[in-house]
Amino acid sequence: MKKLLLISSLLVMAPVAFAQSEAIFMPEGPLTIETQSGRVTITAEVADEPDEIATGLMFRESIAEDRGMIFDFGTPREPNMWMRNVEFPIDMVFMDAEGTVLAIVAHAQAHSERHINPGFPVKGVLELADGQANAFGIRPGDQIIHEIFGNVETALAEDTSDSEEAAE
Repeated sequence: MKKLLLISSLLVMAPVAFAQSEAIFMPEGPLTIETQSGRVTITAEVADEPDEIATGLMFRESIAEDRGMIFDFGTPREPNMWMRNVEFPIDMVFMDAEGTVLAIVAHAQAHSERHINPGFPVKGVLELADGQANAFGIRPGDQIIHEIFGNVETALAEDTSDSEEAAE
């Protein structure tokens, strides 16, 4: 009876263990970074479910320079990010509920279990390939334009207004 119970327990737990040892790929879409020097648009996966947020970039071999992953916490909270099972260093960009960049952590070390926390609540974190925050010129006060912040239509309206002014 004990053997049957042990085997049953292992069969039930096997999918859980397997799910935590492989990458999860999430829905993706455009994300625009508005800096002092202009705008850059990349493709970003959106991690907004608990299992997606917990897994993030774990178990992947790399992330391309023109891609990212944005974590949507819903209600702003103090995140505790880490690099367990992430095979490569990355940059992390922390944003408030409007998408304003509040803090940046560059070169987060692969495999580190050190908690990375900006010390204040944020709505989202954008993870980029190592060095890309600097390459894109991202600084505190810059704007991330993405549907999770509800600022896409506002940015598009500003673009239209700027285009009309330039044409006059």
